[in-house]
Amino acid sequence: MSVKHCKLTKNTQRKLLEFFVLEGTARAAADLLELQANTTTLFYRKVRTLAAEQLEAAASEVAGEIEGISKNY
Repeated sequence: MSVKHCKLTKNTQRKLLEFFVLEGTARAAADLLELQANTTTLFYRKVRTLAAEQLEAAASEVAGEIEGISKNY
């Protein structure tokens, strides 16, 4: 998963992603990594958007498989 148009280094992105996965707040991550709170909030929003897009794509694939199975029965 790659966030587009992000000026943060890959290492910083990785650390922020760890905080995101561990359900840490954006403000807490900003304090610990010494970043601006708005920067971490924007990064969290981009990650949420990416995750939602991937879940939607996966759901549509599964829905297509389920429709195909139900037609055979």
